[in-house]
Amino acid sequence: MLLTRFVRPTSKPLVLRRLFSTTPLSTLWNPTSEHAALRETLRSFVAQEVEPQARTFNAQEQFNVSLFRKLANLGLLGLTVPEIEYGGTGWTEYTATAVCAVHEELSYSDPAFCLSYLAHSLLFVNNLSVNASPEQKARFLPPACDGRHIGGMCMSEPQAGTDVLGMQTKAVPDGEHHWRLTGTKLWITNGTLNGQDTGDLFLVYARTGPGKTDLTQFIVEKGMEGFRLGQKINNKLGMRASMTAELIFDQVPIPNENIVGKVHGATLCMMRNLEIERLGLAAMSVGIARRCIDEMKAYALERTAFGAKNLFAFGQIQRMVAESYAEYMAGRSYVYAVANALDLSTHGNGLDADGTKLFCAPMAKTVADRAIQVMGGNGYTGEYNVERLWRDAKLMEIGGGTNESHRKNMSRDLRKMGSTRLD
Repeated sequence: MLLTRFVRPTSKPLVLRRLFSTTPLSTLWNPTSEHAALRETLRSFVAQEVEPQARTFNAQEQFNVSLFRKLANLGLLGLTVPEIEYGGTGWTEYTATAVCAVHEELSYSDPAFCLSYLAHSLLFVNNLSVNASPEQKARFLPPACDGRHIGGMCMSEPQAGTDVLGMQTKAVPDGEHHWRLTGTKLWITNGTLNGQDTGDLFLVYARTGPGKTDLTQFIVEKGMEGFRLGQKINNKLGMRASMTAELIFDQVPIPNENIVGKVHGATLCMMRNLEIERLGLAAMSVGIARRCIDEMKAYALERTAFGAKNLFAFGQIQRMVAESYAEYMAGRSYVYAVANALDLSTHGNGLDADGTKLFCAPMAKTVADRAIQVMGGNGYTGEYNVERLWRDAKLMEIGGGTNESHRKNMSRDLRKMGSTRLD
């Protein structure tokens, strides 16, 4: 099958559908025919291109750059960019649902590869699409959408992870036209692509004033004076085909035209982008869970034991398969229900963005653990996929917000509702 760039048609208006009890559940994750076509294209691409390389690149702890650039041919690197002139695909409605579909399908085979895609497409490209000026979009989005440049976002630091407002990286004015950026960022996905030097482009959050929320976004480009790779993080538990790095900023001169949004105004940009990031991570968890269920079902059907035709004869196996499916479907439904209602240009959707990830991240890890248990010793080895997926799933409980931070955020939001009843 020849895969072509998927561009959402603009001439056919979307018909909004209410989800009545007679509507099939599949309408949640494929609300339009365009979404169904996107998912079908993705599944073919994943089967032909992503699945064959997943085990090798994860074992070698290498990022498959050439495969990543092929995503541009499908229109996936500019999925959330509505303006086609900037390299976007033209999605304007149910865009978050399309985002979730891509992350679910890629993670079905290679969550690490998908994590690098998330860092580029959501943390860099989507952030620019929503917050950058027209001049910045024209300059930086086309090469990011066609794969020439691979980007990321720099928020976490050695002493500031979940406590993001405790970051120490700072930028100070240097004359009328430049700033000087100084600090260290850690756990940066796509921070390096080859282990030798930095990635191409980064949105860097830095402190620019004395106030707690006086943060500003700067675009930092590979090769800027004072910008260098600190180290590539090796021997991670999982997500090994996604490069993670420490980046050093030593008095990096940043021109004013590389400031995204307003000076001191990046906190809102950060919180708004966290919503789609967390939804994307939840969708990744859904993809991991679906693959693990497929693997444990297939194994249970083929394996004989104690004279039984297959493992489905045993109640312990029935429980693990059935509970895994029910929890997967609950998580998938939650993710796509939230995605269908999410407008990427808005903010204030944190309760359910946190909620989807809080539910789906441990769900995926639990389902992967059950898959290993069903397969016994075979599931514990690298020959089978579930041990890699189990290792990858753990990051979902840490990256993009820990389980603990989600509980804190959700409790805060629910408390603010006071006695208002839930819908």
